[in-house]
Amino acid sequence: MDIREILSKCDHTQLSVTATWKDIQALIDDGIKYHTASVCIPPCYVGEAKKYAGDRLAICTVIGFPNGYNSKEVKVFETRDAVAAGADEIDMVINIGDLKAGLHDKILDEIKAIKEACGGKILKVIIETCLLSEEEKIEMCNIVTEAKADFIKTSTGFSKAGATREDVALFKKYVGKDVKIKAAGGISSVKDAEDFVSLGAERLGTSRIVKIVKEEHLL
Repeated sequence: MDIREILSKCDHTQLSVTATWKDIQALIDDGIKYHTASVCIPPCYVGEAKKYAGDRLAICTVIGFPNGYNSKEVKVFETRDAVAAGADEIDMVINIGDLKAGLHDKILDEIKAIKEACGGKILKVIIETCLLSEEEKIEMCNIVTEAKADFIKTSTGFSKAGATREDVALFKKYVGKDVKIKAAGGISSVKDAEDFVSLGAERLGTSRIVKIVKEEHLL
């Protein structure tokens, strides 16, 4: 698989709590240079990032991150604020406790509300697969499909594990035809990236692929 194709599917990510504007600026520079799908950054930098990147690169940010247990109202406010600041894509975290409690309609309602707040921008729904049973993962495929979100996403990268090949294959089997798949967390090699894309992931949340391309002079 051509490395350019892989890069075009990467949400080049910097979500460290210690990230400075200088770090974000460098991330954007690399995203533009290597033609990544977007940069995924903390909400506090969205406005500045959009002004800096302009139309050269999509700006993605996170909502209810990383634990997902903010109220629906807070997540909706976060989403509207991010979109107003210039975010092109929104990656939200579900309330995992609600899923464990079987409150499926509540999760559906929250995703729908956030989708509306996106105002037509791309919405990705993070379900944190490492904390879920197979039954819960399948249920979330159904909920994300019904909510008409754009993507289902494996992980925040801040829990006990990230994306697995098995989870991406499961998503591909159960998610609706209009919902795309984002694998995130632990994608540490070009082989990982190739495997996830081959299994059906159309986006990769990773900070590592661009670093590998630079270190190994792949372009």
